[in-house]
Amino acid sequence: MKSMPGGEIVARMLQKEGVKHVFGIIDGTYFGLYSTLQKYGIELISPRHEACAVHMAGAYARLTGRLGVCIASNGPGVANALSGVAVENAEANRVLLITSTRRVGIGYPDRGGTYQYFNQVGAMKALCKWSGAALFPARIPELLRRAFRKSYQGRPGVVHVDIPEDLINNKTESPPVWEPSQYRNLHPLTPPDDLVEQAADMLAASKLPMLHAGSGIVHSGGFEALREIAELLQAPVLTSWGARGALPENHPLAFPMVHIKLCHQIRNTADTVLTLGSRLGETDWWGKPPYWAPPDAQKMIQVDIDEEIVGMNKPADLIILSDIRKFLERLLEALRSRASVGDVQARKTILAKWTKAKQDERQKWLEKLEDRSTPMLPAHVPVVCRDVFDDNAICVIDGGNTAVWTHFYHEARHPNSVLQTAKFGMLGAGVPQALGAKVAAPDRQVYCIIGDGAMAFHLQEIETAVRHQLPAIYLVMCDKQWGMVKMSQQMALKPVKALVKKSLNPDEFINTDFQEIEFHRVAEAMGAHGERIGDPAELRPALERALTANRCAVIHVDVDPVKHMWAPGLMHFKEMHQEPKGR
Repeated sequence: MKSMPGGEIVARMLQKEGVKHVFGIIDGTYFGLYSTLQKYGIELISPRHEACAVHMAGAYARLTGRLGVCIASNGPGVANALSGVAVENAEANRVLLITSTRRVGIGYPDRGGTYQYFNQVGAMKALCKWSGAALFPARIPELLRRAFRKSYQGRPGVVHVDIPEDLINNKTESPPVWEPSQYRNLHPLTPPDDLVEQAADMLAASKLPMLHAGSGIVHSGGFEALREIAELLQAPVLTSWGARGALPENHPLAFPMVHIKLCHQIRNTADTVLTLGSRLGETDWWGKPPYWAPPDAQKMIQVDIDEEIVGMNKPADLIILSDIRKFLERLLEALRSRASVGDVQARKTILAKWTKAKQDERQKWLEKLEDRSTPMLPAHVPVVCRDVFDDNAICVIDGGNTAVWTHFYHEARHPNSVLQTAKFGMLGAGVPQALGAKVAAPDRQVYCIIGDGAMAFHLQEIETAVRHQLPAIYLVMCDKQWGMVKMSQQMALKPVKALVKKSLNPDEFINTDFQEIEFHRVAEAMGAHGERIGDPAELRPALERALTANRCAVIHVDVDPVKHMWAPGLMHFKEMHQEPKGR
């Protein structure tokens, strides 16, 4: 057998898995890995912080459907990566993190005072899907194969392999590299035919069926089949936050979550729900009354690849373990083979009322754009972006109130075109997510609408964008405050005054205000295109100049700090985090 560094064995196995990009910061502890990546056709993208490497890998995985791979060096590098691991695992993104650890014999357990060492596998196990250490050269391929296998089993998430630095850098005998088909299943989980037929019967017999799509629809890529089934049944499509745009939101059957009261009404009216790749978690109101119909008034078909998820928060009448796309394609065939799929005309009559209600509500929101004052109303930013960028452009959303304004005023017109941390709400993740998105989809426009608090978490990654020639565009809504926190503080401290005057006096808040950062100037100092605007009339020309610049751009957008606090739907979000009254 040929002799090579342990890190090169890793690179060879990554190549077999079809990996084209690895995200991470270089370090001598895994020189034997990153120095061989190019030899195997793998490009190394190096951010300035290890958490950002994990976020970039997560965004890459979500957009491509492939494995996102990142690396972190022992001790501080791994400690930095932990926050990224927690987030990307929670968001169900398929990521492999490879880390170095100190040499064999002084860790697992700690010899006592080992430099740049902690129990990395122990820490990771609490945060990710699977973690293991390859402490002998012969076990490197075995542990990597297990990690690959685990990454494709059930719900996606982060898997982790820890390899001592001496094993990565020193030569060892390299065994033959197995084909992926020799150690993991390459075929999506398919549903049993009889259960597909049963689901089709239930939907066809339903007075009003409803489709609820979670992030499983994104990972499977079942968008086209979802649309065709919705149109065939004339069934409304609702989504979790993580599946925005599964059905383009300008489609008459799409009812985005931001239409909160209307979605409650639909969920209470539907007598049969087809839940696709969703846990029905907290931001789905746990699937409970009064936001959903009670189980005795509503049947649920739940389809998922993870048996741990089904029937977790809402009882299911029919459980189907399957890849979402495979199930939908089979279901579509079953429905088309029937003479009738129910009273479609009656459903259309009900849907027409809801579609009008959706349009009327959106029109009321758009009326706010008549406010042309400076600093600007935050709503202008997502609306103008929607007009300027392509329909398939990737919109990255990050921040507190900035995220709320953007969600309400953005319209997702293309599947898998919204990136965020819907489960975690992690500030700053959007900065590297936008870069991972640009690596994943170089031919699509990528823009990130982000708050100034969130942008400051990982502002250094603008240099990464410039260095790697990733022309993402950042629009930083700047109000020089923790706006969402300030809103909650004033409602807790002096709610009556807050409702009357819209804001307390500066000395009545607790540590909520910032000094100004001129983000456009910081970006220019790192080689990016930078502009500052505060007038809505300046927004479109600034975006057009940013696109023409064809490099990373940062637009500092001054928004009215008081108006920014009063983001739409805040009271509904407060209710969302309370236990529903119905059980």
